Amino acid sequence: MERIDTYPTHKYKGFNLRPGRPIPFGATIVPGGINFSIFSSHATGCELVLFKKREPKPFATIPFPDAFRIGNVFTMIVFDLDYENIEYGYYMDGPFDPQKGHRFDKQKVLMDPYAKVIGGRDVWGEEPDWDDIYQHRARIVFDDFDWQGDKPLEVPMEDLIIYEMHVRGFTCHKSSGVKHPGTFAAIREKIPYLKKLGINCIEIMPVHEFDEFENSRPSPVSGEKLMNYWGYSNVGFYAPKAGYAATGRFGMQVDELKTTIKDLHTNGIEVILDVVFNHTAEGNEEGPYISYKGVDNKTYYILTHDGYYYNFSGCGNTLNCNNPIVRGMILDCLRYWASAYHIDGFRFDLASILGRDQNGAPMNSPPLIESLAFDPILGKCKLIAEAWDAGGLYQVGSFPGWGRWAEWNGKYRDDIRKFLKGEAGLVGAMGQRIQGSPDLYRWHESGACTSINFITCHDGFTLKDSVSYNGKHNEANGEDNRDGNNDNDSWNCGWEGETDDVEINRLRRKQIKNAVSILLVSRGVPMILSGDEMGNTQFGNNNAYCQDNELSWLDWDDLKKNKEIFNFVKSTIAFRKAHPVLRNKTYFQDRDSAESGYPEISWHGTKPWDADWSDSSRTIAFMFCGKQAKQGKGNDDFIYTAINMDWNMHSFELPEIPEQLKWYIVVNTDVEPPEDIWGAGKEKEIENQFEVSVGPRSVMILIGKKSN
Repeated sequence: MERIDTYPTHKYKGFNLRPGRPIPFGATIVPGGINFSIFSSHATGCELVLFKKREPKPFATIPFPDAFRIGNVFTMIVFDLDYENIEYGYYMDGPFDPQKGHRFDKQKVLMDPYAKVIGGRDVWGEEPDWDDIYQHRARIVFDDFDWQGDKPLEVPMEDLIIYEMHVRGFTCHKSSGVKHPGTFAAIREKIPYLKKLGINCIEIMPVHEFDEFENSRPSPVSGEKLMNYWGYSNVGFYAPKAGYAATGRFGMQVDELKTTIKDLHTNGIEVILDVVFNHTAEGNEEGPYISYKGVDNKTYYILTHDGYYYNFSGCGNTLNCNNPIVRGMILDCLRYWASAYHIDGFRFDLASILGRDQNGAPMNSPPLIESLAFDPILGKCKLIAEAWDAGGLYQVGSFPGWGRWAEWNGKYRDDIRKFLKGEAGLVGAMGQRIQGSPDLYRWHESGACTSINFITCHDGFTLKDSVSYNGKHNEANGEDNRDGNNDNDSWNCGWEGETDDVEINRLRRKQIKNAVSILLVSRGVPMILSGDEMGNTQFGNNNAYCQDNELSWLDWDDLKKNKEIFNFVKSTIAFRKAHPVLRNKTYFQDRDSAESGYPEISWHGTKPWDADWSDSSRTIAFMFCGKQAKQGKGNDDFIYTAINMDWNMHSFELPEIPEQLKWYIVVNTDVEPPEDIWGAGKEKEIENQFEVSVGPRSVMILIGKKSN
């Protein structure tokens, strides 16, 4: 017996139609046809526009009959369409009254906000037809991928080693040696490298469809075309970037990304997506019509009382995230990525915008952030906030998290960088950051795992540049070096930029090792910027958002040039993984909770049990007691870390440990390889068990354990 809803009830110019299903929004394959559903609370009419793939003109325009409108949703089923060879859009009719927030233009072909595949930029950097009436084209997705039993990994937050990566920049350089540079497929070829380094989670910069030609222009320095390289300007939230797929020209980007995620999961590596729900590529009043502006401008954007766009994103507009419709779209989108792509988590760009109301004011209990925290489908996904926005709202330590949200800890970055370059008055702050920032997150249910600890990220200097440049050098961006952050807390070690000076380069390598050492012994979740492990440089550019060239691409030859740095980072990650006391989500207690005779953490200076917390101090030492059985992680060794950011050597007397244990050296950034770091089981017993000399601007890590 055939279903009744597979029969058409209407005809229009040879097309068989019937009223559609309002939910889900978007285009969905149903028996015999495609169900189209689109919301607009202010449109007076809607037409479905059908194209054959890549054809300049539509082959059909089908108006939605009044009977096909349910509430504020236009919906219909069109039968007998060639799913694989069509693109679709909409004409929306309604008032053009910008002062009241309406910008309808029934001459514009609009993309479906729920489009799961988008054509028009199928091959990265391939010049589009600028006369095309429909630049970004919604297509039909096929849910036929065989996951072969794969599921999200659900690695405990405290065990993560996050690696922030740009899909294109990771493998685009000719030195990468991959078959399809700059693509999802190329990441698969680099999985052995990620595993060798010790990475178990990649956080990939935006992969939602965006337009790399947005604001493209020639560089005044090189003459090269500057592009929207980073992609923080979404065209569509549901669709993966076709230009990032080796198969994008064939419309297979969905399967390519899913295959990449499946292979990463097979190798124990989670995938976190960087998502940008704070603005879209449509810009302000002068920006293009792509989708939301023409579908229902007043619903999708935060507008002033006279119809202009609030710009809390710094990119021309601000998405109206706490409007119930937009909130629903974001929830649906994240559920889709979690279920259809097996994504393990999300990092939210400028997440403080998600907490602004429809007038732009910060909310005490933002419904979107709360909904995400308690959503059943997202229940095991990591949620990470960049807890600030471009409108001046800074919420590090106060982002409303409901026990579910972690935060990029910008204060960790700032305090560690300042201390590394020798600023005074920071030992107290260092004490907090090393413990997972309890001064910020003590009352969060997630404990120390609320803090995503990082010293570098895509936005700012690379780690090498932070020790090579005092100031930014963004002239190649074409903005007279006005763009990018001026407060980098960097130090060039005595010379601006590249140098052949042996001592300066040695100091820079030491400072890189110091940073890595502190990061990986700190409680919380460490995040490493892709390329820092091989000494990647952007030559002082701290805002390479537009640089699709060798300035931004990883040069894999750096692995040979900077083998010392790579080996150090790899070994330090392995050290963290080997010691559960470094990977605990609870905060240290300044008491003997395990009845071991030692507090969980103790603070020291050049004298044991006598830390110098004064403003003039540039030294700090701390010891973790490995007997943490009551916290569920089992027993471990004692771990003692001495940090000396003074320009003079200091002697540190060591605290006593049980007599059956000896102190062994793991890290000494003041010496040359291979004695800068010792692998598990190969640690070197120190001759003087009572005192160590810690060189100028260096870090030493010891473990107290039974004899090798």
